[in-house]
Amino acid sequence: MPSSLYVPFLLAGMLLTGSSNSLWSKWQDMQCVENCNDPWNRNHVLYEQPVWQTLQMFVGEMLCFLPIIYTWLRTRRQSPSVQLQADSDEVTPNKLAPQPLEGWHILLLWIPAACDLTGTTLMNVGLLYTPVSIYQMTRGALVLFVGVFSVIFLRRRLWLYQWVSLIIVMSGVALVGYSGSLIKDAIKQSVVHNLGRALGLHHDPHTLATEEPEVTKVLVGIFFILFAQVFTATQFVVEEKIMGRYSVSPLVAVGYEGLFGTISILMIVPILSIPSVSALSPFFDLPRGWYQMINTPTVLYSGLAICVSISLFNFFGLSVTRHVSATARSLTDTCRTLSIWIISLGLGWEKLVFPISLLQVLGFSLLVYGTFLFNNLVKPLPCLPGPRPAAALVAREEDEEEREGLLTTTDETAALPADLGQSGFDVVPEGQHALAGGNAKSTHAD
Repeated sequence: MPSSLYVPFLLAGMLLTGSSNSLWSKWQDMQCVENCNDPWNRNHVLYEQPVWQTLQMFVGEMLCFLPIIYTWLRTRRQSPSVQLQADSDEVTPNKLAPQPLEGWHILLLWIPAACDLTGTTLMNVGLLYTPVSIYQMTRGALVLFVGVFSVIFLRRRLWLYQWVSLIIVMSGVALVGYSGSLIKDAIKQSVVHNLGRALGLHHDPHTLATEEPEVTKVLVGIFFILFAQVFTATQFVVEEKIMGRYSVSPLVAVGYEGLFGTISILMIVPILSIPSVSALSPFFDLPRGWYQMINTPTVLYSGLAICVSISLFNFFGLSVTRHVSATARSLTDTCRTLSIWIISLGLGWEKLVFPISLLQVLGFSLLVYGTFLFNNLVKPLPCLPGPRPAAALVAREEDEEEREGLLTTTDETAALPADLGQSGFDVVPEGQHALAGGNAKSTHAD
């Protein structure tokens, strides 16, 4: 039984690392990497390299191999235990049990890794054009695509109140996106601040952060984020299929996806290095992004922080589910979105402007309520039919992990199937696997 201080430590760690993922990425986007001494800020070149940021995520996922390697080395040093021969009258193993994921079958994880690569890169492009709070809340639209894909491809059944909860989440995403599109017209930069930036009097994250995106840019960014959720939802469905047939440790699966994602990016570096290709968009000019990163300490150090943060978020997410509950992880992940908004307000990256801020609050409230309704944390209205109490209790015990994965407002990316958890970096607790039929059988336990 964990100590009374260990559980709050895990919850705080998940909240801190989960929030820092998006905040570090946005802070990295605001760093000047070229022409920083030019008195005209319009000539400053910011770090806009979504592919390199995706590589940072995959490197962070590969760090999940470290505790596995440590456990393996420690096991080798221990004396082997004596194994007694099994009696002949014992029950034979269940033939329907998932097979270990080994050999060439490990390459199956390359498919969700490719989906993760595409979805994360698109979301990183969207983050360039949107405030970090709008970015984080818009990612809650993932549940819409995962819910529909799970019904179409995984043959799952959703009750009427669950479909209503999806509509509520969609309405919340729409309000959040609409409020983000009004930022440019509502917020006016002060004359003193503009003069200070134009004269280059000082250079810090706050000066770069308060420049508000134009309405069209925000809408384009929201479109990229929403479009990315299609690939992320596909990733969840493919992982669900794989994990339904094969069993694998969750940290091992995340580590392999990070490895395959890293290899994929390194394979396309020569192609994107061709001048005619890199000239199409600065977002995919990888050689230029490399020199920007190594010549700008703030970008380099923030990239290392993102890698460590992503790796720790996987650990804390798994530990919270193991020692507390999946519901606690869902609530913590919801608080993560709220904390990102509060921190960005405190840093001056965003401002409360009425009535636009009220729309954002309302949209976020709808996202949270829809998530809680789907996860049976709040009771649906009597007019909405649902499972009988006994059946609902059984369904909640069997599918708690899956439903939280479908409806939790999401970071970033490296997720195992739909029952793994809320955000892109969440993993299925060790010892669990998801069955294609929709039931999650567990032995124990962003």
